[in-house]
Amino acid sequence: MGAGALTQDADLPNADRQRWLALAEKALAGGSFEEKLVSHTDDAIRIEPLYERSVTAEPVVRANPGSPWIVSQRIDDPDIGRAGAQALEDVAQGATGLSLVFEGAPNAFGYGLPRTAEALEGVLDGVPLNRIQIRIDAHPWSRAVADWLVAFLTKRRSDPAKLNLSFGIDPAAIFAGTGRLRMSIEALQASMPQSLAHFFSMGVPGVLLEADGRVFHNAGATEAQELGTMLASAVSYLRLFEKARQPLVYAAPHIGFALSVDQDQFVSMAKVRALRRLWARVQEACSIPPSTASIHAETSFRMMTAADPETNILRTTIAAFAAAAGGADSIAILPHTIAHGLPAGFARRVARNAQLIMANESHIDHVADPVCGSGAVEALTAELCAAAWQEFQQIEAEGGVLSSLEQGDIQKRVRAASARRNAAYQAGERAMIGTTLHPPKTERPVEALAAERRPAFTEGVAVCEPLFPIRIDQSIGAAP
Repeated sequence: MGAGALTQDADLPNADRQRWLALAEKALAGGSFEEKLVSHTDDAIRIEPLYERSVTAEPVVRANPGSPWIVSQRIDDPDIGRAGAQALEDVAQGATGLSLVFEGAPNAFGYGLPRTAEALEGVLDGVPLNRIQIRIDAHPWSRAVADWLVAFLTKRRSDPAKLNLSFGIDPAAIFAGTGRLRMSIEALQASMPQSLAHFFSMGVPGVLLEADGRVFHNAGATEAQELGTMLASAVSYLRLFEKARQPLVYAAPHIGFALSVDQDQFVSMAKVRALRRLWARVQEACSIPPSTASIHAETSFRMMTAADPETNILRTTIAAFAAAAGGADSIAILPHTIAHGLPAGFARRVARNAQLIMANESHIDHVADPVCGSGAVEALTAELCAAAWQEFQQIEAEGGVLSSLEQGDIQKRVRAASARRNAAYQAGERAMIGTTLHPPKTERPVEALAAERRPAFTEGVAVCEPLFPIRIDQSIGAAP
């Protein structure tokens, strides 16, 4: 049927859902409505082709909706000199945040800054700390780096109260991403309250503990699994604050979140919004006034492909747009060549400029929660909240996030989800542009910096089955 005939029959201004359904079935010419027009997320959440507007929806906004989100650039080069030059260039060219990724971090992907105070000082030398956010990516020595950072600020005579800091301390992400903890779970839970009390006594602001879902996403978790695990991590940190005898109303703002966003635009928008609602629900259950979640979003590593790497620019742009429209406070885009090694200057510049164009030319931040009232996104948000809460309750029933990881329960669910997704790609039910669909006929040279991959973290007392990051194209055997 031609488009003109369909439009003529529709009488769109007065069409209701039943008339639309009749027209859709007529256009399908005997095809199945369920198979052709209905899809499902990895959590089996049903996605309809058409939704009514949600007139009762309340906007979900970030902490400072009047300002643009923070454009964060990863600093992960093992060469301190190059890393310092990258940091200065990124800030000079518009970045408003730096994510320092040290060796051994689950999200370092084999690289990362050397684990020394000298590396930290070398990278931040000359950086205008009062104008940007400094965040430490979660890694096994985050506690030590936090001390180095405080010492560096003291040496610079910088007032921490005027800075935007995130220390990235996240035992759950480290345990999951490396399979190791440097002390037993019991010893960790006993020592953490004292460390937190030490930070409070210094009056250092910002995010002390971060519930990082990227480790789980990049290992194959569904959206609800990622959110549920983050929620379980955050609740475990609230318990630590209680043991440190810190009132939860003051402690909650010091807990932050980091998640992954991918090329599924509407699901990624809903995921960011769902996290805000879930964190508000937890605080309500704790009988404290809700503080707005501090959310850092990074584009998905697992969606990146080695073949036809320029298609990764499209994926990361969609993902970053979803994070911005969903209300993330800071966003980092993985350079499009990351599957080929440590990204060079051009790929880093493309990643940075994509965000700058969104903020300064497209003005995405000028509307707080632009998808508020969208029937599709509101439904996805609500369904994700319900599924994530169920995952959270499951983890709590398993003794909490660290115990569940030690027993391997979370890992079993993540690996099962990854296997189902991989089977869909291998069966042709899903496709990756430039990899399983329209692959390039010839390989093009890809620029990467000379750098040796760092060895995996092997120290530790507590041990669990690690959840290492793996790209989808690798897991389905489509990577060159």
